[in-house]
Amino acid sequence: MRHTLSVLVENQFGVLARVAGMFSGRGFNIDSLNVAPTHDPALSRITVVLKGDDAALDLAIKQLRKLVNVVEAVDFKGDEAVVRELMLVKVRADSKTRAEVMQICDIFRTKIVHVSATDVIIEVTGDESKAGAFLKLLEPFGILSLARTGVLALKR
Repeated sequence: MRHTLSVLVENQFGVLARVAGMFSGRGFNIDSLNVAPTHDPALSRITVVLKGDDAALDLAIKQLRKLVNVVEAVDFKGDEAVVRELMLVKVRADSKTRAEVMQICDIFRTKIVHVSATDVIIEVTGDESKAGAFLKLLEPFGILSLARTGVLALKR
């Protein structure tokens, strides 16, 4: 089962390594990891998506909360959180296919951030299902490269 966790930590050297090490030490595979400062410069938020069973995750969260620099650890269940991801996609789009690529971008409310004679770079923001559906429609044109931020989540 997939779990999205939000961990509020003190913004200090080595905290991310301790948190990630705790998960790997308990056999969790990290699907997505995102770390950034919050509105308070003394705190950072780690958003992590893991695969694992519920019992193991409950134990991991208890251990996580015991770490010195962890302020809060929350496992988001169901629709408890707003979950988004940012993705940049470089797709082949010449003069013959560019209009069709732009039409797909309009449907998904994405933003073209760079255009060249042979390709475009598109900014996509949304949940994982939106990103997956968008990529599936772009595959026939040729995806040249892709960069993803990983999941961000905030409690509703």
